[in-house]
Amino acid sequence: MGGSSLATRLFVSATAWVVVILAITGVILSSVYRDATERAFDRRLNLYLRTLIAEVATPDEPADRQFQSLGEPLFDLPLSGWYWQITRTDTEKGETRASRSLWDKKLPKLEEHGAELTAAGVRLGYVDGPEGQSLRVVERPVDLGADGKFLVSVAGDATEIFDETRSFDYYLGGTFAALGIVLLLTTIFQVRYGLAPLKRISDAIADIRSGRAERLEGRFPVEIAPLARETNALIDANREIVERSRTHVGNLAHAIKTPLSVIVNEAGSHAGDPFASKVLEQADLMRDQVAHHLERARIAARATIVSTITDVAPVIEALRRTMEKIHRDRDLAIEAKADPAARFRGERQDLEEMVGNLVDNACKWAASQVFIEVSVVPPEASGAGPRLRIVVDDDGRGLSEAERAQVARRGQRLDESKPGSGLGLSIVTDLAGLYGGSLTLNDAPIGGLRAELVLPAV
Repeated sequence: MGGSSLATRLFVSATAWVVVILAITGVILSSVYRDATERAFDRRLNLYLRTLIAEVATPDEPADRQFQSLGEPLFDLPLSGWYWQITRTDTEKGETRASRSLWDKKLPKLEEHGAELTAAGVRLGYVDGPEGQSLRVVERPVDLGADGKFLVSVAGDATEIFDETRSFDYYLGGTFAALGIVLLLTTIFQVRYGLAPLKRISDAIADIRSGRAERLEGRFPVEIAPLARETNALIDANREIVERSRTHVGNLAHAIKTPLSVIVNEAGSHAGDPFASKVLEQADLMRDQVAHHLERARIAARATIVSTITDVAPVIEALRRTMEKIHRDRDLAIEAKADPAARFRGERQDLEEMVGNLVDNACKWAASQVFIEVSVVPPEASGAGPRLRIVVDDDGRGLSEAERAQVARRGQRLDESKPGSGLGLSIVTDLAGLYGGSLTLNDAPIGGLRAELVLPAV
C-alpha cells in the first residue's frame, strides 16, 4: 500500500475495521440471543418438569387423573417432539411411564451423555429423540423415600430454538449489512471532507506553479497550517536565492567586461602585430564564451523560480513588427499565424529571447520570406500537459545535416559575414531544455530551414 493514495488507505482501513467490528458484534449478539432463547425454552420445560414432579409426589391421586394436568396438547400427539417420561430407578425392573406422544419409544438419559447436575439439581442438554428429532431435555432425579426414587424427564422440540435463532441471525445480518453500507458511505464522506484541505493545498500549489498565484492563501486546519507556512517560507527563500543569483551574475558580467575591453583596446593599438592579433582573437573568443555562460546562468536562475503564464500571440506579433522594421531595407515578407489561445508556461522575457533568436536567424538567412506558426499540441501521454509548438520557416539556402549539428554547438558559426556572436541557437537550445522543451532543425516546405521549438503550454 506504499504507493496508494491517502484516501484509499483511510477508506480501506476504515472498511476493514467496520467489517471486523460488525462481524464480532454480530457473533456476540447471535450468541446472546441463542442463550436467551434457550433460557426461555428451559423455563417452559422446567414448568412441565415441576408439574410432573408434583404428580409423582402425590401417589394417592387416582391413576386416571395423574399426569393429565400439564395443559400441553402436544404431549398427546404421537411423535410431536414434546415428550415426558418418568422412570423408577430404585427397582431392577425400572418401571417407566411416558406421554402418549412418545408411544413405545424411550427418551435417552442425559446422565449417560455426560451431563452434570446444575445447582438447581437438574440436567440440561440436547439429545436425538424419536424419528431423529433434536430435543432439548431437562431431567431431575427425585427421591420420595419410602415411595421410591424416580428420574423425571421432559423434552421439547429444539427446532423452535434453532428456528428462532436462525430467524434472528437473518434479520441481524440484513440490519448489519445495511448499517455497514451506511457506515462505508459515511466513511467516504469523512475521508473526502477530512482530506479536502490537502486538495486545496494541492490546487493552490498548482496555481503557484502555473503563475496564477504567488503564495498559499487562506485558512487551513491546525494540522495542515504548518505545511502551508513552511511551503510559503520555501517559496520566499527560493525567490531570495534567485534574486541573489541574478545580482551575482550581473556583478560578474560587469566585472569581466571591463578587463576584456582593456585587453581588446590595448591589442587593437598594435595593429599588424601577430601577437596582438592572437590576443584579439582569444579575447573575442573569451567574450563570446563568457557571454554564453553568463546568459546560461541568468536563464537557469530565472527558470528555477515559479513560472508565470505568458500569452504567445502578442509576443509573436511584436517580434514580427520589430523584425520588419529591422530588415525593411531587404523587403522581407514576414508572416505570422498564432493560435490566440496559446499560452506559454514561463516568463515573457524568455519566450521573447527564444523566438526572437529564431526569427532573427531566419531573417538573416531568408531570401524573401519568413513564416511563423504557433499551435498547441494536446498531451501525448496520460498525466502530461499540453505542448506549445512554434515553427519558424525561411526560404534561404537551408542547412545540411552536418551544418545543423555544427550550428547547434555553442558558439559555432557557418558564415562570419553575418552579424552576431553565433550563440543564438545555442542559447535557444539551453533555455528550451531548462523549461523541459526542445529545438529541432529540419528542411522547411518553402525551401530553407525550419526551426521547431516545443515548450510547455497551459
